Amino acid sequence: MTETRLRFPPSPTGYLHIGGARTALYNWLYAKKTGGKLILRIEDTDAERSTEESIKGIIEGMEWLGIDWDEGPYFQTDFDADHVASAQKLLKTQKAYKCFCTKEELDAKRQAAQANKTTYGYDGTCRNLSAEQIARKEAAQLPFVIRFKVPRRDEILSYDDKVLGQIKAAYSEIEDFVIVRSTGKPLYLLCNVVDDIRDRISHVIRGQDHMTNTLRQVLLYEALEAPVPVFAHMPLTLDLKKAKISKRSHGEIVAVQFYQKHGFIPWALSNFLVLLGWSSGDDTEIYSREEMIEAFSLERINKSNSIFNYRKGDAKFFTDPKAIAINEHYLRTMPIEEIADMVKPFLKEKNLWDSAYEGEKKEWFLQTLNLIRNRFHTLTDFATLGRAYFCDEFPVEAKPLKKNILKHEGLKEWLPMLAKRYEALDEFTLETVEQTARDLATELDIKPGIIINGMRTAVTGQLAGPSMFDILVIIGRERVVRRLSEVEKLYQ
Repeated sequence: MTETRLRFPPSPTGYLHIGGARTALYNWLYAKKTGGKLILRIEDTDAERSTEESIKGIIEGMEWLGIDWDEGPYFQTDFDADHVASAQKLLKTQKAYKCFCTKEELDAKRQAAQANKTTYGYDGTCRNLSAEQIARKEAAQLPFVIRFKVPRRDEILSYDDKVLGQIKAAYSEIEDFVIVRSTGKPLYLLCNVVDDIRDRISHVIRGQDHMTNTLRQVLLYEALEAPVPVFAHMPLTLDLKKAKISKRSHGEIVAVQFYQKHGFIPWALSNFLVLLGWSSGDDTEIYSREEMIEAFSLERINKSNSIFNYRKGDAKFFTDPKAIAINEHYLRTMPIEEIADMVKPFLKEKNLWDSAYEGEKKEWFLQTLNLIRNRFHTLTDFATLGRAYFCDEFPVEAKPLKKNILKHEGLKEWLPMLAKRYEALDEFTLETVEQTARDLATELDIKPGIIINGMRTAVTGQLAGPSMFDILVIIGRERVVRRLSEVEKLYQ
C-alpha cells in the first residue's frame, strides 16, 4: 500500500465518549501527518443496541471537535454480503470449517478443564470431519458455526506493534475460533478484517483492549491473501481507581457532548485528549492543530495506561484539572472575536444575548469579554459568573455579601452618596471613577477598600474579578449609578 489509510469505526450504541474521541484524534492526526486519508465506518452490526440517535451523536461530536474524514460514513451492515462471501471463501479453501459441537458439549469440556485446573481451548473435534460426516450432519439439520482453522505449525506468529513492539504467540496457543454464528451471521472478528481489506486500510490505531483479537485477525488477513496493516495499540484510559473509562460505568462525564454543553473550547478538549496517552518527549502541553500534526508520531504513544482524573463538584473542578487548565489557556489567549462566536449560544440560552452585540454594541461586547475572560474557566462562565455585565438581574454571592456589605452598615449611605457623585461627573473614565471613590473614602475617614469592595459586590454580586474601576467603566455610568443607589436592598 502506497497511501496511508486509517479508519475510525465507532459502534453506535451510545454517545461519543472521550476514549472513542481520543482514538479518532490519533487516527486523524496520523492521517494528516502522512498526507493520508481517514475513513469513518459505523460498525452497526449490533442491531439491538445501535440507534440513529447514537449515529447522529457520534457524527456531531466529531464535527464539534473538528475531526473531519475523507470517506464515509460507511455502515458495516451495508456490506453483509462481503462478510458472508469471505466466510464462504475460507470454507471453500479449507481455511475454515463447520463446527457442529453443541453448547452443552462445549460447556461440559470447559467444566472438565476447570476441574483439572487446565486452560480450556477448543479441541478441534470437528476440524477434520470427512465430507460424508458433514453431509450427514447437514442432512439432519444440525446447527453449526464456522470456525477458522488455525494452521498447526511449530512456529511463532507475530506482528510488530508500533507502540508495544514485537507481539507474538505460538500457533499452538491459538484455538480454532468462531467467525460465523449458528445464525449465519459473521462475527465482528471477521467483519472488521473484511472491511479493512475492502477499505484498503494501511494502519490500525486502536486501544489495547482490542489486542486479544489482533493475532487472530493477522491470521485472517493472511488467509484472505491480503496485506496485514500496521498495528498501533494505544494505552487504555482509566479512572482514579484504575477502572477503564466507559459510557456504562461513568455516565455523561465521559461524553464529548458533556464538555460541549459545559463550555469547553473544542480544540482545548482535543489538545487534552491527545495528551492522555501521548507526549512529544518534553514538557509541552499546548499545541495548535498544526503543531500537533507536526509533532505527532506513533512511536511517542505511551505504553502505559493513562489516568483521567475526573471529579464531581463545582464548575471549576467538574473534570480533570489538566483539562480545565488547558481550556483556561485557550479561553484567555484566543482572538477575542473567536471567543465571542463561541460565547453567543451560551448567552442566548440564558436570554442574555442582544443582537446589537453584532452591530452598534460590538466594540463594547468584545471589550467586556476581554476584560472578564481571564478569571473564567469555561464558556458557560460568561453567562453565569458574567451575568452582571449583560443584565441587571444577577445573583449576589453569600460570602461577599456578608464580608463586603453586611459587615459595614454605613455602606447603606456611602454607596448612594458615591452614586450621586458618579452621576454628576463630566466624564465617566477610569481616572475619574477611581479618584471619586478614593476622595469619598478620605472624607469619610475609612479605608478605600471598604468602598471599593462594597462597590464590587453591589455592582457584580461577586467577591473577586477584574480591576473594580475597569468594571465600572465597562458596565457604564447608568447601570453603576442604579446599582449603587439600590444597595439598601441587599440588607433586607
